[in-house]
Amino acid sequence: MADVVVDPGVPPEDAQLLRESRQVLIKMRHGWVPEPQRAASGLRPRLHAAVGAVMSLGVVAGAGLLGRGLLMLAVILLGIPLLVMLFVRDDPPGDEMEFEREVYEQLRWYEGRYVLTDDLDESAARLLARARQAVATVSGSRVNADGLLDDVRNAVMLPAQEWEIARLLAKLSALRGKHRETVSHGLTPEVEAVAAPLARALDNSEDAVLARVEALERYAANVTDAERAYLAHHQIEELRGRVHQYEELVAETGADGFALPELERLAQDADRLDQALRRSLSSAHEAFRHLEP
Repeated sequence: MADVVVDPGVPPEDAQLLRESRQVLIKMRHGWVPEPQRAASGLRPRLHAAVGAVMSLGVVAGAGLLGRGLLMLAVILLGIPLLVMLFVRDDPPGDEMEFEREVYEQLRWYEGRYVLTDDLDESAARLLARARQAVATVSGSRVNADGLLDDVRNAVMLPAQEWEIARLLAKLSALRGKHRETVSHGLTPEVEAVAAPLARALDNSEDAVLARVEALERYAANVTDAERAYLAHHQIEELRGRVHQYEELVAETGADGFALPELERLAQDADRLDQALRRSLSSAHEAFRHLEP
């Protein structure tokens, strides 16, 4: 999973760039700011200088102010620095700098609409991981891909749930870190009387987010049950579709051990799986409704 959770309202291309920006974001957390963009590249000024020097030398030579020997010496003395100016780069490669500058601007523009998982404390990170795993379970299921669930609503609601949980956990984690830092220096009885209810407010907030995560996990568990029944249903149907081949083989080989009860049991298993699938899907739809705001 990506280390950056992005608000689903961010345009897809920008969101993808943000998800790939973990390293730049960590640098920014340590105070990094890209250098200002230069007005012109280093090659153009050097080229202008070289052309100017050559033109000046040509004017002098054309005026006959230098002898042939002195002219050759001047060409050599000027030629070496010109080659250095033209072909030796003194500025670093620009592609990486330009990419990091673009990412930096995007991160500043979308500040507050992404969460870096590295910013979460241990408890918040565990909750977010659970939520994201539940979302991945539902989104990657075959019953969702084949439209047995409300795949359209899932595509909208699940990313929104993941983002909301990440956003709340980021706020909780940051505030909890500040609270711990304050109380770590020791509190007077008066301050402790104020800090204790605030600590309970943090705990209650975490419990509320936990309830959201558990609702997602219940939905994912129901989808997993439906997935198991759905796959088994397809396997049974494949076997039923080949029953006549088994019967034909038994008849040709004279193998009497393959009797009618086995075929009847196969049909009963298919019926039970149909019922289990319907129950699982019904439970999943019911759990889905609990996720809606």
